[in-house]
Amino acid sequence: MQFAAANTEFVIAGILFAVTILVTAARVLNVPYPVFLVLGGLAIGFVPGSPEVRLDPELVLLLFLPPLLYSASVFTSLRDLRLNVRPISFLAIGLVLATCVAVAVVAHALIPDISWPLAFVLGAVVSPTDPVAATAIAGRIGLPRRVVTIIEGEALINDATALVAYKVAVTAVVVGTFSAWDAGGQFLYGAVGGVAIGLAVGFVVAYVRERLNDPPVEVTISILTSYAAYLPAEELGVSGVVAAVTVGLYMGSQTSRVTNATVRMQGDAVWQILAFLLNSFLFVLVGLQLPTILEDLNTDRYGEGRLAVYALAVCGVVVGTRLVWTYVFTYLPRVLSIRIRRRDPFPPPRNVALVAWTGMRGAVSLAAALAIPLQTEGGAPIEERPLILFIVFCVILVTLVLQGLSLPAVIALLRIPEETDHVDQESRARLHAAEAALARIDGLAREHWTRDDTIERLRAMFNYRRRRFAARFDDDEDDDAYEQRSSDYSRMMVALIESQREAIERLRAEGEISDDVMRRVEKDLDLEETRLTDQPR
Repeated sequence: MQFAAANTEFVIAGILFAVTILVTAARVLNVPYPVFLVLGGLAIGFVPGSPEVRLDPELVLLLFLPPLLYSASVFTSLRDLRLNVRPISFLAIGLVLATCVAVAVVAHALIPDISWPLAFVLGAVVSPTDPVAATAIAGRIGLPRRVVTIIEGEALINDATALVAYKVAVTAVVVGTFSAWDAGGQFLYGAVGGVAIGLAVGFVVAYVRERLNDPPVEVTISILTSYAAYLPAEELGVSGVVAAVTVGLYMGSQTSRVTNATVRMQGDAVWQILAFLLNSFLFVLVGLQLPTILEDLNTDRYGEGRLAVYALAVCGVVVGTRLVWTYVFTYLPRVLSIRIRRRDPFPPPRNVALVAWTGMRGAVSLAAALAIPLQTEGGAPIEERPLILFIVFCVILVTLVLQGLSLPAVIALLRIPEETDHVDQESRARLHAAEAALARIDGLAREHWTRDDTIERLRAMFNYRRRRFAARFDDDEDDDAYEQRSSDYSRMMVALIESQREAIERLRAEGEISDDVMRRVEKDLDLEETRLTDQPR
């Protein structure tokens, strides 16, 4: 990363300060923070005396993408992905490839001298959506869970699809040859190889973390896990993106088994901050890059009017392709197949419209665009690179600002009902957890180290919990030292918490509750356990 005529540490600190101010303003105005970050970075970039920011293309994907992909996938529900595999696949694979082809065809026909490989590079870069703005709003207003799952699942998997296609296209640009047959083979090899490496790394990491009991070390390992999968995959010529996503999905399914409450709480906090900082830094860089892009862009060669036409045409193709594809492949399979229609009836048109409109581009597109090589294998400069960067910037700006700012209004206009099923699932999970604790209390009462009065207090407490959550569907000191009583009580509560955790994990495994509900209940149990185990003995 280079900052022309400026102290690097000063500029990084300034960007972080700007992130704090802009995100705070976005919260106050109830606007998706990526929109404010992009516009803020754009404004800062044109302030006289602002530093010129240039990113090393070879470091962009390495520094930002592995942890961002891992953080997104580790919190994604495999069960929800499986239940919605057909719509997610149509969007994350079919729509990405359709957008890539459509953009490539339009760019090759409209822009003079742009080669087919470069046109496909442009198409691959603008194909993946960014989930930050859409899911932030979705989680805040309580959208139907299936809509949120499809949006998040698409954004996770389409990164892998788009960047595998991007890698194939960039290789064709650098080498100078392109073969559709070879490209298909590379695509398949990269995807399958990435999955294999991701699973292998995940198995090793899970094996190691299961035998550790050191929260700082385990959290550090979780941060390095994405790189442990990404780097070997890239060195072996397969998709590091797919490897990072795969290891994230695998570790997300194993976290409850291989970690304890303290590690989960500390790890969640660290990942929230790390993902937020990486995303925020990249969104600000989107705005800061425009002056540099315009400086490198030969406006005399293209003309300002033609540049605007190119950018608007690609934006129109990106948005239009998504709108058409989403409606066609939501309803056409159901029209043609009775079995699909019976298993998964026609969804409400307003839900389809919402999914079609949440096509904002962002951090991944920026990182991929900035990573386009500066020259070919033979040393010839890639002269169209500044033009591609300019068009990508325009696509990000138009989709993020236009769709991001209008999304709350679209949601209100469509009158999408608030999802309430997660409330019932959470109540059911807490009811089962309380019943599991009561069953364990009966067993603990026979232990020699437990006290009758403590058992009765616990039984009364969990009976109250059971009555409380079931309704939604239809102490004196003794002569012993305080420290020992506290230790015995903590020991008993930890045993009960473990029983509750096992109960909700069984519900999740049986499909009775979602991963999100399990994590919310598990987080409360982790808080209780941490409070108990952190007390002085």
